[in-house]
Parts: sequence; structure tokens; C-alpha cells
Amino acid sequence: MEKSEAKARGRPRSFDREAALETAMHLFWQHGYEATSLTQLTAAIGVSAPSLYAAFGDKESLFLQTVARYQARGGDQTEALWGDFKTAREAVASVLTESAIRLTDPKYPRGCMVVLSAVSCSDEAARVQKQLSDCRSTWEKQMQERIARGITEGDVPASANPAALASFYMAVLQGMSLHAKDGASREQLKQIGQAAMQAWPAKARAKRRSPV
Repeated sequence: MEKSEAKARGRPRSFDREAALETAMHLFWQHGYEATSLTQLTAAIGVSAPSLYAAFGDKESLFLQTVARYQARGGDQTEALWGDFKTAREAVASVLTESAIRLTDPKYPRGCMVVLSAVSCSDEAARVQKQLSDCRSTWEKQMQERIARGITEGDVPASANPAALASFYMAVLQGMSLHAKDGASREQLKQIGQAAMQAWPAKARAKRRSPV
């Protein structure tokens, strides 16, 4: 009897941790951190609250683990910044295009989980907000470094401000995420990205000398 009761209180043998994380990630992504209840999580995953806590800790810990999973599965759009692109402009343009595709992938909730899941939260969720803010800051820093490298390599004008440019394009990416959540099509998001690239600083043209 004691063994049976202990088994009931513990994690069921059929518990699939990876599947549970995937399910939780979708819920947090779709509804946000605070709006996703423990009842929703346990019902969707198919485990009791004690089993969920035994596997992942509290709700905050579970959420942060789903954020890590989101980034690992390709949610981090800045991967393209370190790809085989000859110029910083090509790299940033690729990030915008890839974002338009991923933000509207029908297999997943719309928008970016890191941008949308904890935008408006109470003081109790300050640690969660700080974690997501740090993620976004890291992305922006990576973009800034790629633009600065473009200045060094000569494909970005020396007069360009890497920090300001990175902040601008991160603002565009976050806006695209919100538009995707509101139902914007993939093509509309691509057009936003294309319009944003028109703001890329142009290299000054050499002045022609007047004929003698």
C-alpha cells in the first residue's frame, strides 16, 4: 500500500519531459506567462501539480526552461547575424526576412515568445521580465557588434552609429512580432522588413572632379 501511494505521488513512468516542455512552451507562448495557469499546464501536459513541480520546480522555473527551449529550437533570430554573409546589411536583412517567416509559422503560436510572453506583468513577475529583457539585450548587442564589424570591414559607412542602428532594427523586429500576433500575413511582415532596410545608411559617393 505504501509503495502504491508513493508511486501515485511521484512522477508517472509515462512522463515525457521533452514533450511536457514543448506543451508548456506553446501555452506560455500563446497566452503569456501570468495568464497561463497551473490548471492549464497540468491539464495540457496530463500530470498532477505535484508531478509538475517535481519535474520542473515552480511555474517560474518551468517558464524559464521553456524560454531556453524556445531559443534552442531556433527562436533566436540573431543566429543569421553570424552566417556566411559578406556584409552587415545582408545579415540584418536576412534576420528580418527569417523573422517574417518564423513569426508566421502555422505550426507555432504567432509572434516571438521572448517579446510577447511577459510584456505586461505584475511586480511578482519582475524576475521573469528581467530574464526576457536580458535576452533581447543580448540580441541587440550581437546586432550592434555585427554592424560595428561592417564598419571595420568597410561595408558600412564610418559615420554610422552601430548602437542606434541596432536599437532601430530591434524595434522593427519587436514591432513585427506584435503585428504577427495581431494577424499580419507573412508577406506584410516581409514588406515591413524591406521598408526598414531602406533606412540603412548609404555609403557616400565619391565626388566627380570637374574636367580641367
